[in-house]
Amino acid sequence: MNKYSLVSPPIGEGSFGRVYKAVEKESQNVVALKRILKDGFSSEDNFNNQHYLQIPGTKISVDISSATVYGARHGLETLSQLITVQPGPEGSHRNGLVMVGAARIRDAPVYAHRGFMLDTARNFIPIRQIRKVLDGMAATKLNVFHWHITDSQSFPLETPRVPLMAQYGAYSAAATYRQADVRSVVRWAKARGIRVLMELDAPAHAGNGWNWGPQHGLGELAICVNQQPWRNYCIQPPCGQLNPINPNLYHILRDIYRDVMDVIAPEETLHMGGDEVFFPCWNSSEEIRDLLRSRGRNLESEDFLQLWAEYQASALRIWDEESGRAPSSRDPRKPPPPVVLWSSHLTLPDGIENYLEKERYIVQAWLKANDPTPDQLLEKGYRLIFSTKDAWYLDHGFWGITTYANWRKVYNNRIPTSEGVLGGETCLWSELVDLNTIETLTWPRTAALGERLWSNPNTNDKVAESRLNRHRERLVTREIRAEAVTPKWCVQNEGECS
Repeated sequence: MNKYSLVSPPIGEGSFGRVYKAVEKESQNVVALKRILKDGFSSEDNFNNQHYLQIPGTKISVDISSATVYGARHGLETLSQLITVQPGPEGSHRNGLVMVGAARIRDAPVYAHRGFMLDTARNFIPIRQIRKVLDGMAATKLNVFHWHITDSQSFPLETPRVPLMAQYGAYSAAATYRQADVRSVVRWAKARGIRVLMELDAPAHAGNGWNWGPQHGLGELAICVNQQPWRNYCIQPPCGQLNPINPNLYHILRDIYRDVMDVIAPEETLHMGGDEVFFPCWNSSEEIRDLLRSRGRNLESEDFLQLWAEYQASALRIWDEESGRAPSSRDPRKPPPPVVLWSSHLTLPDGIENYLEKERYIVQAWLKANDPTPDQLLEKGYRLIFSTKDAWYLDHGFWGITTYANWRKVYNNRIPTSEGVLGGETCLWSELVDLNTIETLTWPRTAALGERLWSNPNTNDKVAESRLNRHRERLVTREIRAEAVTPKWCVQNEGECS
C-alpha cells in the first residue's frame, strides 16, 4: 500500500475531524506513543477527556499525552481522524493513506456528559448489537451509554436474588441479559472510554416482571398491570406502576439493587427513571385510596405527588445503603453520587425543592427546545442532562404527530453552557426499533450530537457537513451501518453539493 503524509496547517475543526489541505509525500510508518499521568479506569476519570497530540514533522512519530487513560484513548481517536484513504492512480486497485505530517492539537470536550440512550425493553436488542453501538460511540468520542433496560413491556434483566423478575418479565428465556452479559457490556464500554449508566424505570413503566407478587404471598407489587382500556391507567400500553404502599416492594427493590451493584462499575450511579407516573392508576387501587383517606387526604394530584415523593425517597435510601456496601474507590467521607431522574411533575420548578434535594438528583430534561423549565431548574441550582425531545429523540417521525429530526436538526440544537449543565444524550426508544434498524436510526445523527457536545462550535450544519460526511464514511469502514446522508459523489467532491 502506498503511504502518504499530509503537511499543512488546519483550515477547519470539529470533533468529526479537522480539515487539512491535501499535500502528499512519501513517509514511513507512524508510531503512536502514550503518556498517561494517572493510572486507573474510574468513571470519575471518564469525565477528564483532555488530550494533547503532537506530530513533530521532523520524525515519523505521534506523541499523545493525557492525564487519564480515557483522554489518551480519545487522543488515539483524534489521530484516526487525521488519516484518510487516498484512491490510487487511475486504473489501480491500490489505495493509499493520507495523514497529517505535522500538527499540535490540544483537545478537550465542552461538556462532560456526552451520551446515547438505548431502550432494550420494548424490543430486545442482542449484546452483539449493543457492542456495535458502543463501537460507534467510541469513534464519536461519546462517553456515556445510558441503558434503559427495563420497562412495562418487559423486564429482561436477570436478577439472581429475584429470579422471578425475568421469568415473568422477559419475552423469552433467550431474550434476557444475564449478569455475565451485563459485565461484558461494561467491560467493552470501559475499554472504549464509555460509562454504562443503567436505568431501572420506576415507579411508572413497571408492569410485566412485577406481576408475580400475589402468587407468592407478597401482594400486589405493581398495579394496573396490562389493564384495559389502557388509556384509563397509563400513558402507553401495556400499563403497570409500582405499588408504593406495599412494604414487600422495597425488599424486592433492595435485592434488585444488590444485583445491579454486582455488575456495574463500583463507583457508578443509577438512573431511577421517574417519568410519566399516571395518578389515575394509583387512584384505581382501593388500598391506596384508603391509605390516603386515613391520612386526611382528598385524593387530589398533590396527594399522589406526595405519595410518589415518598416512594422516591425510600428507593434512594435503599440504593444508598446498597451502593455503600459495594467495593469502591470512593472516599467514604464523601456523600454518595447523585442519581438521575427524568423530568416530570416531580421536577417542576415550583415544587421540586419540596421533594428532591439538588445535591442528590440530576434531572434529565426531555423537553422541547423552547421550554423554559431547564433554565428555571438551573437557577435553583439543579444539574441537568439535556435530551431535547424535538431534536434529540431519534424515534420521532415514525409515530403519532412527532417530527423526524435529521442530522442537521440534531447538530443545530444548542444547549446552555452555564454551570450545572452536564451535557446531553440522544435517545432511541425501541417501540419501532429492533436489531435490524438500530444502526441506521442511530448513525450518523448521534455523531452530530457528538460534535455539538465535544466542541460546541458557533457555526451551523453547513460548515460541519463535510466533516459529518467523512465521519459517516469512517463509521462504515468500521462496519457500522450508518444511514447515507448524501450521494457518494458529494463525499468525494467536498463543497460541490452545499
